[in-house]
Amino acid sequence: MTLTVSGSRITDVGGLPVHRALHQRGRRTVGAWCFLDRFGPADVTPQQTMKVGPHPHVGLHTVTWLLSGQVLHSDSLGNEQPIRPGQLNLMTAGQGIAHAEDGRGQPPGPMDGVQLWVAQPEATRRDPPSFAHHADLPVVDLGPARATVLLGAVGGALSPARTDSPLVGADIAGSGRVDLPLEASFEHAVAVLHGGARLGDSVAGPNQLMYISAGRDGVDLNLMEGSRVLLLGGRPFTEEILMWWNFVARDRSEMEQAYAEWGRQPRASAPSPRPWTALRRPDPSGCRERRWTGTS
Repeated sequence: MTLTVSGSRITDVGGLPVHRALHQRGRRTVGAWCFLDRFGPADVTPQQTMKVGPHPHVGLHTVTWLLSGQVLHSDSLGNEQPIRPGQLNLMTAGQGIAHAEDGRGQPPGPMDGVQLWVAQPEATRRDPPSFAHHADLPVVDLGPARATVLLGAVGGALSPARTDSPLVGADIAGSGRVDLPLEASFEHAVAVLHGGARLGDSVAGPNQLMYISAGRDGVDLNLMEGSRVLLLGGRPFTEEILMWWNFVARDRSEMEQAYAEWGRQPRASAPSPRPWTALRRPDPSGCRERRWTGTS
């Protein structure tokens, strides 16, 4: 078993501090999972909170999961859906969608959550976009911890959320030694949100990620007091992908086409008549292509 621990880089997205654990140099993907932003934890007010204006996506799923707070999702399909802790928003970009995220409806208090991206495979990445909200997700008893299954299956419990490739995602909360079942054909990662986790001689703290190579059908995961972690996994994604700005594609020409379409109709692409300013498009002349397969 290959086991490595990596950190996060800190940035700002929509007015909140963000720890970005994927992608990183040396660890680009875990299965088809290709992006992990943990926003917060931060105390917010209606004036100082998440305000992410309309922006486009192609070729990916966005997976939004809150630990605390409230965010309103709106998109170019006409959906407006608040998300609260314990609920999952899954947006499928396919050939193209725009959305915005607004935390101004939350009362003052803490906001803490994650947004992840999943690269769509060739078979579905040009499909029409869609959106789903899942208010009820299965929960699995793991002895000293409980796992909420976001995507895929854990311990025989299957999430209702869509997956386009073999995947698993779960929020695990608890303390003590957890006999964690794994799918042997998957590679996995444990992303620590609160507390800490130990696997063998390796220890990870908040906003660190522990990578576990494929070939194991289970591990002993030791959680420190009051810990909360994300289990992410999937069959190694062998399709070559190119990521730039908010797009997951296969080559530069696809990126340029998506960029041009967003530039031609920024207002038509805006999800709602809210007083938003669409996210400024970065200058593509400075684009440094980041192309990889899931096995690299």
